[in-house]
Amino acid sequence: VAQGLPGFRVISTANTDDPRFVTKDGRTAYGIVVEKKFLSFTQEPSFKLVKPVVAAQEKATGFDIATTGYFELSAGDSGDTSGPSLLAETLFGAAGALIILIFVFASFLALIPLLIAMVSILSTFLCVLAVTYLTDVSFVVQFLIALVGLGVAIDYSLLIVNRWREERAHGRDNHDAVVEAVRTAGHTVMASAGTVAISLLALIVVPVPLLRSMGIGGLLIPLVSTAVCLTLLPAILGSIGPKVDWPRVRHEHKASRAWSGWARLIAKRRWLAAGIGLAILGLIIAPVFGIKVGVPRTEALANHGPAVDALATLHDGGVPHGVVTPLEVLVRGADAPAGARQVVDRLRGVEGVAFAAFPDDPTWTKDGTAIVEVIPVNETVDLAEAAVVDRMRKAIDGVPGVVGVAGTGATVRDYTDAVFKRFPLVMGLIALVTFLLLVRAFRSLLLPLKAVVLNVLSVAATFGFVVYFWQHGHGSKAIFDIVPTGAITFWVPVVIFGFLFGLSMDYEVFILSRMREEYDRTGSTRAAVVEGLGRTGRVVTCAALILFMAFIALAASPGTDVKVLATALGVGILLDATIVRALMVPALVSLFGRWNWWLPAWLDRVLPASVHAPHPHLPSPAQPEREPALA
Repeated sequence: VAQGLPGFRVISTANTDDPRFVTKDGRTAYGIVVEKKFLSFTQEPSFKLVKPVVAAQEKATGFDIATTGYFELSAGDSGDTSGPSLLAETLFGAAGALIILIFVFASFLALIPLLIAMVSILSTFLCVLAVTYLTDVSFVVQFLIALVGLGVAIDYSLLIVNRWREERAHGRDNHDAVVEAVRTAGHTVMASAGTVAISLLALIVVPVPLLRSMGIGGLLIPLVSTAVCLTLLPAILGSIGPKVDWPRVRHEHKASRAWSGWARLIAKRRWLAAGIGLAILGLIIAPVFGIKVGVPRTEALANHGPAVDALATLHDGGVPHGVVTPLEVLVRGADAPAGARQVVDRLRGVEGVAFAAFPDDPTWTKDGTAIVEVIPVNETVDLAEAAVVDRMRKAIDGVPGVVGVAGTGATVRDYTDAVFKRFPLVMGLIALVTFLLLVRAFRSLLLPLKAVVLNVLSVAATFGFVVYFWQHGHGSKAIFDIVPTGAITFWVPVVIFGFLFGLSMDYEVFILSRMREEYDRTGSTRAAVVEGLGRTGRVVTCAALILFMAFIALAASPGTDVKVLATALGVGILLDATIVRALMVPALVSLFGRWNWWLPAWLDRVLPASVHAPHPHLPSPAQPEREPALA
């Protein structure tokens, strides 16, 4: 391997004379291959480059030679790192979306949102292409653009098209219906896109290039989709809209009977509904207090295959489990080799360190630097096991020329320090900016506050599901044939928050905007709840199902981390659209009564104008509302 792959480093009994690189039965020797410097997201995985070399040696020597390692296990049982193609996953998501759109519109209008999504996705890719000339962009971004972009663009266009149909059903001509749909639903789409964009700032401000590139790509999704929905979509509806709205099986001249009936029931039993919703969310949130941040254990990466068998052979031979997550100490100076040997001596007996070795090999000593390979006792996949890094740093403190410790465990510790220590502040700032944006959109103080709090609870419930399903393994084995991961990969929670906080807020904005509109028209909170949910319930549910289908397509990727992210976003969207938006939102709006719509007069004058009419200062919460008879 050392000869056939320049730039790679190899450590084994051959260049260390260390008997610990041989199993206790003396029948198996092993070595660690360190790949060359990472240069690109498209770089071929090292285990794929090594395989042809060892296969040739196996044939020439007659020995049984196998490869294993964390990244090879991450590729799945087959070792395939590609998974379904981007086009295949997108088409799968689009097919599911088309079925739902046919149910919503029951006409050829179902094709219009898909057309808008196609234009939005391709336009976003063009924008990302321009970004690649300025900075590196992770390959994961292409999947996010295609699948999240598919759901977001369809959701936005679905809202506008549905409102256009409603206005036409009320007797407006096509031109006026388009104008009114853009004035009302278009305003809601802009507010929704703003909340999504703001939430994705959480990914951009953290000092991690991978997350920043995902944040930039994610930020472009709602912005481009909104631009397309407010330009191309009105042009299509204004020209050929009535022609493709055929056959008109479903009519929009009145609210959904089922959703209106549900809203009446919630308004009547609002205390009970709110209590049930909080209880359900509490149960789902509970596991989140046991979350462990790190990377999945090797047992959760693959269940069978040559890599699994090779690792089992090592474990049976007494090789430490931490061999798949080795650590390295870099020493620099005039006499770096002497410093490296001193590091090896200092690490003997350190808790959590199986052994350390310094190879007698020029590839490990170069230009005044030397590298010591350290094998931990256990896999350093979470913060608890990665604590060995701190003990190592303490033990080698004072050794001349020591630069630092690298490896999986060190990455887990450094990433946690860089991101999670400041993440609560970032979350707080995002929640504050979102609150201010919604105050302007809803002309209310209580509605935005409720929206932010419910969104936080919704995201917390999603994290609870991830811990229960993946970290503890209650369902991951049955559905994905993956054992408990033991930890959640350190970058996944940040990405879940960035995308889910904004996407779930979409539905809050959809529903509350319509409730606010109905309250401005009737002056009755009860009428606002019944008519608002009756008009938006079906649309929000179908929009959530479309996004869910997109994330299910993303879950077909082979990597465990991607499956965790996809299932978290998919389940989070469903939780939000059902427990939160269909139960908690109407119950709480009914409970708060007139306080929902209160805005101080001075703030009303300061805020920029919005589509909603300004409402006077509330003199007393006990003041009765007008309660018109409801059909």
